[in-house]
Amino acid sequence: MKTNFMKLRIAIAEDNSFLAKAIIEKLSFFKNLEYKFKGNNGAELIGKLEVNHNIDVILMDIQMPEMDGITATEIVKSKYPHIKIIMLTVFDDDENIFNAIKAGANGYLLKEIDAENLNKSILEVVSGGAPMTPSIALKTLKLLRNPIVLTNSRDLVDIKLTKRETDILEHLSKGLNYNEIADNLIISPSTVRKHIENIYKKLQVHNKIEAVLKAKKHNLI
Repeated sequence: MKTNFMKLRIAIAEDNSFLAKAIIEKLSFFKNLEYKFKGNNGAELIGKLEVNHNIDVILMDIQMPEMDGITATEIVKSKYPHIKIIMLTVFDDDENIFNAIKAGANGYLLKEIDAENLNKSILEVVSGGAPMTPSIALKTLKLLRNPIVLTNSRDLVDIKLTKRETDILEHLSKGLNYNEIADNLIISPSTVRKHIENIYKKLQVHNKIEAVLKAKKHNLI
């Protein structure tokens, strides 16, 4: 007699194809898990979620090109709060742990985790738990006990943008490209590019999405 049960739908964000294959193989051992798709970076994952956000858990790498896992976590959590996110990474430093939790991650595991414990962690997170590799849990407790470490220096920077930089950020937030912004502000595309470079430096970000998110967070736009 067959038993009907809902499989948990899993998506992955991982830029290393070898590591992604290893994760997918670990998932394949369990009938309760169903691998749906992979993004090679945060931006690609978000694009795929726009087509299908019927996902229960995302296994999210941290360091990826184009958009890192912490930025992607923040965006996914704001758009699809029902999706649980477990960071699956090789990075166990305080800053990454703190930023991941702050962005809304529900769990934090190191990639060395075996298949059995990965499955247990996925079941735990969908039940409302916060699975963590033991060494990460220990670091998290230390972070909580030490408020000084919790101070994220990047959030305390006194960011001052010029009127022109603010205008350009407003245009970026509306999805306009360099040429469209140049036309609207009656300046050259190269001038727009230079202003955007300055904005990135001031905000300490690496791409347009990060810049817009941080500007909104600090009420700059």
